Amino acid sequence: MTNEAAWRQGKHCFQIKYLGVFPVAWRRGLAHNAAMAENTAPNPLAPYPLAVIMERVRLADRWGTERWDAKGVVRDSEPPGSGERVIVNDERALQVLFPGFMLRLHIDEAEGYIYNITSPQPKVFVMWRVGEDGIARPESLTVSYHEGARWMDAEENVGGVALPPDLLQWIAEFGAAHYTEEPKKKKRYASSKDKGVASHRDGTS
Repeated sequence: MTNEAAWRQGKHCFQIKYLGVFPVAWRRGLAHNAAMAENTAPNPLAPYPLAVIMERVRLADRWGTERWDAKGVVRDSEPPGSGERVIVNDERALQVLFPGFMLRLHIDEAEGYIYNITSPQPKVFVMWRVGEDGIARPESLTVSYHEGARWMDAEENVGGVALPPDLLQWIAEFGAAHYTEEPKKKKRYASSKDKGVASHRDGTS
């Protein structure tokens, strides 16, 4: 199964699996940090610029086809205004570095950030498109699980690459300041008789 197929197959199961299992300490941290947010709201801009590595791999089949995918993101150390450049070019693969990206966090995506960073392998999701010259160029970056899923649903090309570890605390602080869990809804019954029937079925009476 390809990475893309696995992502499509597992994304909705992922939502169910991880939303309800936040550690108690994390919930307390959310409440504490949210109370502090008015005076210490985290910066929505990443602490440093990023560069994206895109990779083209030649497939070993009789049609001589190839596949593009996001390979990784790294701290951008290129001079301002630098363009893309090839960093690997051999018989098996071509890798191109695309500098000049700055990751931005948005308040309405806070839940998606929490989903992502509490997963076993937090990701940066890269949306990319192939140009007329056959080169795949990154268009947008996000660390929101929900936004990455929406890109996939829109049939965009999306790759998930490892989140740089030193961005984890920045994302966690932003999520803690802006994510609020929805309160659980209480069951409503048309009458006390209906409530008794439901309780009997649930084994609570």
